[in-house]
Amino acid sequence: MFRVPQEIGLIAIAVQQSQGKGRGGNIWLSPMGAALSTLLITIPLSSELGRRIPFIQHLVSLAVVESVRSLPGYQDIDLRLKWPNDIYYSDLMKLGGVLINSTLTGTTFHILIGCGFNVSNSNPTICINDLIMEHNKTKNTQLKPLSADCLIARSVTVLEKLINTFQEKGPNGVLPLYYKFWVHSGKQVRLKNDDGPLARIVGIDDSGFLLVQEEGKDVVTVHPDGNSFDMLRNLIIPKQQ
Repeated sequence: MFRVPQEIGLIAIAVQQSQGKGRGGNIWLSPMGAALSTLLITIPLSSELGRRIPFIQHLVSLAVVESVRSLPGYQDIDLRLKWPNDIYYSDLMKLGGVLINSTLTGTTFHILIGCGFNVSNSNPTICINDLIMEHNKTKNTQLKPLSADCLIARSVTVLEKLINTFQEKGPNGVLPLYYKFWVHSGKQVRLKNDDGPLARIVGIDDSGFLLVQEEGKDVVTVHPDGNSFDMLRNLIIPKQQ
C-alpha cells in the first residue's frame, strides 16, 4: 500500500468472506449479500484528523448510516451507530462494523479501513433490505431494496465529504450528525459488572473516546481499545488481556 500514489484511490471489494477480521482477533463469516470492502486512505499527521486519528472509525460507520438515510424516502430507516465502530438496527441488533489498521510513515498515516455490513442477507442477524421491507409494510411505502455495490459507492463518497468537513472544522463539524444517529443518547450503563457503579453516557471527546459520568463524580474517558461495550447487558467491561 505504501507504493500507491496518494492521489490514486484504492479499494478492495469482496463478494463473500470466510476469514473476515473483527476486533480482538474475532473471525467473521460473511455471506453473499453483505457489503464487504477494504479502503486505503492517507491522512497527514499534522491535519485535524491526523491529530485525532481514532475518530476515523466513527466517520466510517457514520458514512454507512448516512449513505442510506440521506437517500430521498429512506431517512426513517432505523440504522444507527454504536460506539465505537458498529452499525445497528435501532439499539437492538448489529448489522455491520468497521475495523481500522493504521501505519504512520514519516508524517503520513496510511489507513486500511475494513468495513462490512448486511445489505440483502437476512442472516446471520438482519440486513438493511429487511428494514426497508418492514418500513414499506408499516408506512405503506414502496421503497426499493438497495444493493451492496450501490451502498459501498455511496458510503465512500459520504466518507470523503465527512473527512473534508472534519479537516476544515474539526470534531464539531461532524458531531451533530453523529449524535443524530447514535444509540447512546441519555443512556445509563453499569461499569465493570452487573453490580458495578451506574454511569451516564455524556458523549465522545475530541479524540473520539467515550465520555461517561458516575453520579457525583467527574466525567471520565473510556478508550475503545481497552474496553468492550456489551449492549445486551448495558455494560462497559474492561477487556481481558
